[in-house]
Amino acid sequence: MQEATRTHIDELVKKNHVVLFMKGSRHFPQCGFSATVAKILDGYIPKYETVNVLSSADIRDGIKEYSSWPTIPQLYIDGKFVGGCDIIKEMHETGELAKLLGADAKAPASAAPPSAPPRITLTDGARAAIVTAQKDAGGDPLRVAIGPRHDFDLYFDTKGPGDVVVEASGLTFILDAESAPRAGDLSIAFVDGQGFRVESSKAAPRVQPMSASDLKKLLDTDKSHVLLLDVRPEVERNLANIPGHKPFDLGAVADLPSDMRVVLYCHTGMRSRAAAEQLIARGIKNVFNLEGGVTAYSAVDPSVPRY
Repeated sequence: MQEATRTHIDELVKKNHVVLFMKGSRHFPQCGFSATVAKILDGYIPKYETVNVLSSADIRDGIKEYSSWPTIPQLYIDGKFVGGCDIIKEMHETGELAKLLGADAKAPASAAPPSAPPRITLTDGARAAIVTAQKDAGGDPLRVAIGPRHDFDLYFDTKGPGDVVVEASGLTFILDAESAPRAGDLSIAFVDGQGFRVESSKAAPRVQPMSASDLKKLLDTDKSHVLLLDVRPEVERNLANIPGHKPFDLGAVADLPSDMRVVLYCHTGMRSRAAAEQLIARGIKNVFNLEGGVTAYSAVDPSVPRY
């Protein structure tokens, strides 16, 4: 890194209480991860500095070396490196971020009032599997543990102090004090060969993968419920494209029907993944990324050329 670049970054970090190195700006982030962190900070403080790394290759590469951290965004508070998107999300969940931000931080505007006790619904297959396993485990209730990022763990355990007890389908479930507010409405299913599948009404939407064969099947049978967006520039779209696509435009996803699936694609699936994350950060649901991009699709539809 050039010394001038290091000095510039050093000044930005030290003179600002909060500075976020991101792709785009606070009001127009240009990647989903940057948008997520900006949205979290917006809930705490009215003003903070942002640096668009896309405007300078020296800054983009220099901040990675300066922080010894390979990805963007990067957050600094009071001259100290805090972390990237996943770390900020976790600190937001645990309350650590508010403490670091200090006296200027307010409670997040999106903070919800205390939640009602979790509700749990089971499929018949899930109930049968739990009953069978519970006998082998000695009859203890099933604990549902939910992490800050809504990763789930199920195991039989004894009730502890502060645990929340939920009765559902004649079975007893326990959740610790941190897991219970994250639960919302839980549904538990059992899939042969895969095990239990847990879904929560409070879990944030995520970009879902879609294979080329599944997309081909959808377009052949139910294309009226698919919005297919190509994130590549026009010169690449002219080389090869999937029939029925539209160029990627944020305006295209406004006021979509709830059953519409938004599928993004590019050449190999990398650029479309970043664009899909951007839609998720804006609150769009049912977002899919075509794994392998148009290259993979050409293998199931020979009318689409490879390039």
